Amino acid sequence: MNQHKHRDGIFPFPSTIQTREIEANGVTIHVRVGGQGPAVVMLHGFGTTGDMWGPLAAALVEDHMVIVPDLRGLGLSSKAQGGYDKKTQAGDVAGVMDALGVPTADFVTHDIGNMVAFACAMGYPERVTRWVPIDAPLPGVGPWDQITQDPSMWQFGFGGPDMERLVAGRERIYLDRFWNDFSRDPGTFDEAKRQHYAALYAMPGAIRAGFAQFAAFRQDAIDSKAFLAQGKLKMPILALGGEAAFGPMMGEVMRFAATNVQDAVIPNCGHWIMEEQPEATTKLVVDFLRKLQ
Repeated sequence: MNQHKHRDGIFPFPSTIQTREIEANGVTIHVRVGGQGPAVVMLHGFGTTGDMWGPLAAALVEDHMVIVPDLRGLGLSSKAQGGYDKKTQAGDVAGVMDALGVPTADFVTHDIGNMVAFACAMGYPERVTRWVPIDAPLPGVGPWDQITQDPSMWQFGFGGPDMERLVAGRERIYLDRFWNDFSRDPGTFDEAKRQHYAALYAMPGAIRAGFAQFAAFRQDAIDSKAFLAQGKLKMPILALGGEAAFGPMMGEVMRFAATNVQDAVIPNCGHWIMEEQPEATTKLVVDFLRKLQ
């Protein structure tokens, strides 16, 4: 992977991957798509965009169709007024897959992307073949209540119009708190990356959408419990956690939600797995997806 130079702090996607604007579920989703073979959908979380997946996309595009959306309201996707519950966003992803003619896909997801993928896997179980959730819990699943009571999770209750006014024009200050507190070594989330993502989150409506992702957690927990009342997920799952973040708890969380779970811990890593340990993370994901083909 080192043969590719970073551009504006971001690992560039291969030239075979192009961008598209796809109308789905009442919003416009910005999607990077390319390659041929089994489809793999990659979903980002808060504090980044689909740009985070460049190293993994480069490793998979030779024998996979890579699909990398920006979530509703974030990155270059449209800033909808509502629909930030993860069940609705699962419909966004299903709509993107439909537009691309993709009936099924493997999923690789991080942070809030895990929550959207869980809603996809529960709502459209025939469409999700395998799943790699990385370093974030699922609302309403397993130790969720314990996690939300942790003081480090202050952002779950932070939001609303007044908070938007406080953060407006100061997006970088707000995001630095995430990048610093949730990494093992803040220096791995380097200055160029910070400038790149801060500019995207300073776009009109982006911070409002980010707060809305968190504000929807109460509804997400209700939806998760309703999903699980129908039974656990059956597809193969590899749960990954950063050693200095969720670590082995990712396996614990996923075993509350699924029956076929492997887990691994990424050493010397916090929450920002593709910024802190891109090579180790990519190897674990690629080995899992290729081994089960």
